[in-house]
Amino acid sequence: MSGNMYPMRKIRLLLEYDGTAYHGWQVQKNRITIQGILEEKVSQVTGTPSSVIGASRTDAGVHAFGQVAVFRTESQLDAATIKRALNAVLPQDIRVLAAAESESTFHPREDALRKRYVYMIANQRVSSAFLYRYTWIVPQMLEMSLMEEASSVLIGKHDFSAFMGTGSDIKDPVREIYSLDTEKLATVDFLTVSLKGSFIRITTEANGFLRHMVRNIVGTLVEIGRGRIPAFRMKEILEACDRKQAGQTAPANGLFLERIDYPKVQML
Repeated sequence: MSGNMYPMRKIRLLLEYDGTAYHGWQVQKNRITIQGILEEKVSQVTGTPSSVIGASRTDAGVHAFGQVAVFRTESQLDAATIKRALNAVLPQDIRVLAAAESESTFHPREDALRKRYVYMIANQRVSSAFLYRYTWIVPQMLEMSLMEEASSVLIGKHDFSAFMGTGSDIKDPVREIYSLDTEKLATVDFLTVSLKGSFIRITTEANGFLRHMVRNIVGTLVEIGRGRIPAFRMKEILEACDRKQAGQTAPANGLFLERIDYPKVQML
């Protein structure tokens, strides 16, 4: 307990955001970030400065349907009131979907069991004006069978150094991918309209991801789908543990953090 009369509480938030206008999650000097905006608005609502800790440090331009974050506060506002107050002061491209009292020991990043990301590709020369913010437009037709063949190599526990962003300081690059699925879609729903075209949805779930890992995997799969990298080389790339062997980094705007799972934690 602090010097004030009220005990310190931990509040857990479930968030969604459009990352287009932000320089990623993590606070950066002279940059507008999701974490920075949240800390400013949480402090405004609760009346005291607060640090907001997120489960996933999404890159600049990456979106989220299910980011999880926590902050500590002595405020006596209940979780429902905090949710309403934050949504009243946050920018419209950041929303609090749920708020709840959290155990004092809960850590959104360290306690996560698995994370799921979705990447959207518009595999066509001309795409809808409403999707350019949320898809990677790839005009050359991609061979799905080659992408699926290469994807299967990455399932399981591996050293994913070949797909880790340059400059990362992670000491243990081993992660376990539980699933990596590629799916072709003829339509994508937008509000009340079904937009027709040729779309590819890549969904992956793992116990955790390295910096730029999903985008580097997607970029490599696209190179394989184009025929620039043979599908059989995915195994060689993985085993080489060399970022230079893999393909390009896919643009951030097609990537969505879909959900994060925890033991015995229900957000909604």
